[in-house]
Amino acid sequence: MNRRDLLKGTLATGAALTLPASVPAMARGGLARDPQLVEIAKRAQQRAGDLVWRHDVVGVADFGLVSSEPRMHFVYLEAGRIDSYLVSHGDGSDPEHDGWLNWFSNEHESHCTSEGTYMTYSWYVGRYGTSMRLEGLDETNNNALDRAIVMHPARYSERSHLEKWGKLGRSNGCFAMGFDDFQRALVDLGGGRVLHAGRFGLNADGSVAERPQQALGELRPLRPEPPRAEDILQPGVY
Repeated sequence: MNRRDLLKGTLATGAALTLPASVPAMARGGLARDPQLVEIAKRAQQRAGDLVWRHDVVGVADFGLVSSEPRMHFVYLEAGRIDSYLVSHGDGSDPEHDGWLNWFSNEHESHCTSEGTYMTYSWYVGRYGTSMRLEGLDETNNNALDRAIVMHPARYSERSHLEKWGKLGRSNGCFAMGFDDFQRALVDLGGGRVLHAGRFGLNADGSVAERPQQALGELRPLRPEPPRAEDILQPGVY
């Protein structure tokens, strides 16, 4: 079964098959960074091409911001608004656990977040409950299915965790969100839409975030033990 057939088998029928004739501008009163997020979203949809079944919403995960910032942006191209949520990155991308992503990786067992454009696939039930499979479309994330890089809810991505610790917990490379926020992701981002992950660092005022200076040369990506048998049988249950 090819990638297109897999997508057809997991999506609802009747989805829009063509790009909208025009994309409305962001609603008046939006943030200064909104036009940049819209352009990132539109480029990601173009990258996915005819794999996209639904063109109304694009997810943009901006890992150039610290994890205490709402950096998972849902860009509603047709409705003309952007909603932003908390999202965790991988512990392999942040070994010192200071809330900043140091690097991306597409390697197996790295526990790192991967950059690039993803297609959202079907839901399944894993360790964290209902989760959503992703397929990476770029050389920088094309191991996502094999690595079980998915979207899922997690307690360590809740605002209550942030309020207690000042940063979110870390995933094993997955896009982990708070439970209520993830329910919105299932509805608005699932089913043949696009998610793009990058390190843009876009502050609300349109400026670029400056991360603290770090001795990155002393850090190395994690090389954890191979996954347990039950994790192989249930992909994405990190």
